[in-house]
Amino acid sequence: MYGKLDIMFSNAGISGEAELSILSTENEEFKRVFDVNLFGAFLAAKHAARVMIPAKKGCILFTSSIVSVNCPQAPHPYVASKHALVGLAKNLCVELGQYGIRVNCISPYVIVTQQARKTMSMPVKDMENVISAAANLKEAILEAEDVAEAAVYLGSNESKYASGINLVVDGGFSLTNPSFAIATKGLISSLSCWMQVANSC
Repeated sequence: MYGKLDIMFSNAGISGEAELSILSTENEEFKRVFDVNLFGAFLAAKHAARVMIPAKKGCILFTSSIVSVNCPQAPHPYVASKHALVGLAKNLCVELGQYGIRVNCISPYVIVTQQARKTMSMPVKDMENVISAAANLKEAILEAEDVAEAAVYLGSNESKYASGINLVVDGGFSLTNPSFAIATKGLISSLSCWMQVANSC
């Protein structure tokens, strides 16, 4: 309609079946998730590049996931496809930079979407409570609008020299590993109980 393409945002994606075991993951399911999450993004970028290369400008964006930088035991097809998507974006950044085309990814933390509700099978409020409890950044809930704002920023002139990045919108979740703190807390609690018992003898 406008005769040009300035920004292409490939946001389509599926999580696939909620199966965590590789032995139970069907071959066709793996292929189905890759077809949507990776091959679909590849095709979108390829056809966007056809228009952007002659124009010598443009911005290509992909939605990846927090699982591209952190593996919280999610389904293998989903995790692998999102890692691969970041790799595709970085490789495209190197190729298309000579034409003035920027390529970036956005990797959000868990958002209460229709797809997430289907996967987690629980009321929205319960989902928000679980997501908030696991989050690093408290007093805030990540919403779809926050990802949209990140896309607007990466597609605008304010980020004119940002290319090849994976913008992680996760409130610092990927920087944390609470396992040691949880284990230590349990150990200290057990030790405290043991000392109380010993002192009462």
